Amino acid sequence: MSVRDKRLGLEDVTVSFDGFKALNRLTLHVDPGEMLCIIGPNGAGKTTMMDVITGKTRPDSGAARFGSNIDLLKLSEPEIVEVGIGRKFQKPTVFERLTVFENLELALAGTRSVLKTLRARITAAQRERIEEVLNIIGLSNQRFSLGKTLAHGQKQWLEIGMLLMQNPELLLVDEPVAGMTPQEIERTAELLRSLAGEHSVVVVEHDMSFVRSIARRVVVLHEGHVIAEGDMDKVQQDPRVIEVYLGV
Repeated sequence: MSVRDKRLGLEDVTVSFDGFKALNRLTLHVDPGEMLCIIGPNGAGKTTMMDVITGKTRPDSGAARFGSNIDLLKLSEPEIVEVGIGRKFQKPTVFERLTVFENLELALAGTRSVLKTLRARITAAQRERIEEVLNIIGLSNQRFSLGKTLAHGQKQWLEIGMLLMQNPELLLVDEPVAGMTPQEIERTAELLRSLAGEHSVVVVEHDMSFVRSIARRVVVLHEGHVIAEGDMDKVQQDPRVIEVYLGV
């Protein structure tokens, strides 16, 4: 089954924490190859939604499926990575004492240890893939730079590259442009747009101009469920969205 056959679907997903419903019968889908942006106020359930998809949180009820026959609720977190779902958190977590190239090399390794991985010889095909990803994320010229020397935006791109090394079919990206310069934001938009089609990409973000620049479809969450969806113009004009999130 190719990425173009795989669709993510959540149906009536409910998650409660001490009586508070972080998700309240949440239903949404992500089409194969789609770029979907999810917005909403703090506490809307965006992080909990990603936690359910990646196996970090088990819902009280509902269904989460990937493709036609993969029940995500029956899989562990590592198994969900193996079926093709990758997640990038807001704060980049690169190996700062390793080079950009070594970070990507490690991402190939799966569960192998850092030392064992760096002592192993990579194949020609693996080296070619690293070069391909370096080009995609725009860090070819920084391949020998240590992670700690990279600018904030470059660290974000490197972490996206580390996910790409695992060939995910679905990428979940949490607030990728927080703290970035305008130039870095523009480059990040270009990067994410380039990934859509080959991958399905879900972006959670608060920067509305950035969302407008990348998304054809926007979903708005509030109190754990969808209150609006459509293109950016449509959701920005929705009275419910204006009331609970955008203001007047």
